[in-house]
Amino acid sequence: MSLSGTVEANADGSVDLWFGPTAPDGKESNWVQTVPGTSWFTILRLNGPLESWFDKTWRPGEIEPVS
Repeated sequence: MSLSGTVEANADGSVDLWFGPTAPDGKESNWVQTVPGTSWFTILRLNGPLESWFDKTWRPGEIEPVS
């Protein structure tokens, strides 16, 4: 997930990623920089997905805006 290896997981094992032109305070390790005024899209890459991916009992969550 991170080339730096420093992405921080939540206590339940999930990971929150932050997208924006500047990193939120304290979230720098989980931040993906975007460029204002340009569009972007996400790509999910799974290395060695488990059966739950193939039988569709697991799916990634939606991207949710935060204020």
